[in-house]
Amino acid sequence: MPPNLHVLLVEDDPAVRFANAQTLKLAGLEVDACASAEAALEKLHPLFPGVLLVDVRLPGMDGLALLDRVQRVEPALPVIIITGHGDVAMAVQAMRAGAYDFLEKPTPSDLLVATATRALDKRRLTFEMADLRRQLQQKDGIERILIGKSAGLAGLRRDILQLAEAGPDVLIHGETGSGKELVARCLHEASPARDKPFVAINCGAIPESMFESELFGHERGAFTGAQMQRIGKIEYASGGTLFLDEVESMPMAMQVKLLRVLQFRQVERLGSNKSVPVTLRVVAATKVDLDALSREQKFRSDLYFRLNVVALEIPPLRDRREDIPLIFAHQVAQAALRYGRETPAVGESLMRELMTHDWPGNVRELANVADRFVLGVLPGRFREATMARRGLTELVADFERGLIVEALRHHQGNVAAAADALAIPKKTLYDKLKRYDLAGEDYRAP
Repeated sequence: MPPNLHVLLVEDDPAVRFANAQTLKLAGLEVDACASAEAALEKLHPLFPGVLLVDVRLPGMDGLALLDRVQRVEPALPVIIITGHGDVAMAVQAMRAGAYDFLEKPTPSDLLVATATRALDKRRLTFEMADLRRQLQQKDGIERILIGKSAGLAGLRRDILQLAEAGPDVLIHGETGSGKELVARCLHEASPARDKPFVAINCGAIPESMFESELFGHERGAFTGAQMQRIGKIEYASGGTLFLDEVESMPMAMQVKLLRVLQFRQVERLGSNKSVPVTLRVVAATKVDLDALSREQKFRSDLYFRLNVVALEIPPLRDRREDIPLIFAHQVAQAALRYGRETPAVGESLMRELMTHDWPGNVRELANVADRFVLGVLPGRFREATMARRGLTELVADFERGLIVEALRHHQGNVAAAADALAIPKKTLYDKLKRYDLAGEDYRAP
């Protein structure tokens, strides 16, 4: 990451060059001024640490020709074109050729500084995203699958590596889209059984009438239509890992049979009296509280205790916001590769929106945003091109609203408890709930 981003100013008129350079310097920006495009070209390279501010009319090579050269050397370099009065057509041509923005002479000082600052922010984010991608490429194994540097995710990775070798059955709890199957695959890949089958079953996607055959298999003639023997998922997973996603959706009748498999590590195909021994690790995943379901007799308590040998909790994305830039960089790079597109630079305003969103769909929702970003079809609040730059007051309000929402969720919508946790009077919290159009009851557990 370059330590000092600066503006490379190209202007042949000495008085204008001096005035623009002074304006930018007084605003705290670093400036390197040149009198010609040829002189500027000597300083430009693919990793140039700054932006280009160039007059379109220059002796020798003009600004449009310089823009064309820059596009070939470093397409991601923001180029701001300065045009004279009556050169609007030329400015439009420059924008079509890839210029970041254009300014008309004479340029007001505040507009010059604001445009240069935005361009520098864009350039800075380009370097930051490239740095994040390099970090991802340097990571090995589990760190390339479960991406993030937060304490919560680091602890999860550590627990997975400790459990992988031992091979106990594991119950994974996490919200929708948090990556439960990725955690299960990490347990498998880090285990001695990594070369054996990893069999994933979504218990909520199998019709109840087919459940027994899918899991336990069947013999020929076991039922109408069973024309040949079929090996079930459990038997096929022997030696490796059986992953049961949405295990809370498993029919009660099947829960009894699965319990027997877990107890004796044997499976009987439908229509057979012979038990087949199986050696496997069972990893179950749920987005609900199985303990609470078992107390309500909606899930077998004996199966819950059998599955819950070791529990792993996946922290939701809103509780590890520092991981968002790294995850998004990876997802954007993957999406660009998948769709055959150039990897776009992430603007400051978009990253700010990503960091303040609550992410009810977690990493899966973030991946959808990355896909749409690469395809250029971002919806609603994430459509960067339609978002104006916001001031400190709005940013602070966003941050405060996020803290209040997290406190309400943590305390199940209890406003008094949330106010106590935030160290503010209850009346103050009620005022803020009204200001941000929030309601405590909306955050109670269903």
